[in-house]
Amino acid sequence: MADETPTITIVDDDDSVRRALARLLRASGYLVKTYASAPEYLSERPETEDGPGCLLIDVRMPELDGLQLQALLNNENHGAAVVFMTGHGDVLTGVRAMKSGAVDFLLKPFLDDELLNAVGRALERNAESRHLRREIDELERREAKLTRREREVCALVVTGRLNKQIAAALGTSEKTVKVHRSRVMAKMEVASLAELVRTIERLNRAHSSPESNGHHAPAHR
Repeated sequence: MADETPTITIVDDDDSVRRALARLLRASGYLVKTYASAPEYLSERPETEDGPGCLLIDVRMPELDGLQLQALLNNENHGAAVVFMTGHGDVLTGVRAMKSGAVDFLLKPFLDDELLNAVGRALERNAESRHLRREIDELERREAKLTRREREVCALVVTGRLNKQIAAALGTSEKTVKVHRSRVMAKMEVASLAELVRTIERLNRAHSSPESNGHHAPAHR
């Protein structure tokens, strides 16, 4: 929902930091969830986190530190927008965090405006990611309607082969290929070959991207 209030999730082992951040963020109109450790967050978080939001993660925590938590989320293709916080920051840690997809890396103590600006950037990243996910989900919904033979025809159509070439490759008639091709266009909701090619390329890029959701399988091999 466009008007859904973002949820900011704080993972920090310092009680006073969690309370102060939660107070600031709630006063700024956000919903807030707080966790005292990475394992607590991992055990209590919902299976799906599709709404708008971001994660504020402390770097140094017992059991599982912030970078390790980020790595776990990346392995799950979680797609979370992450802002790191640390009182022990160094350049190498910051570089590692940013290379792994963090939106920002804040050194404690930071100003309220610094945090709110970082949260704003993270929410923009999250909104872009969710919008892309919805678009890909819609394309996959269309693709899922294709029969196995229609997928085979589609895979050959987007390589630029003619109907007679596709018929020869699949051991069927040109007339049958035309029927399958027409059904592919209708089910994929495209009006031209160029649009079909762009759609399949977009699906393939999404499936091969490290930011894909994990449940996706390659569209066409």
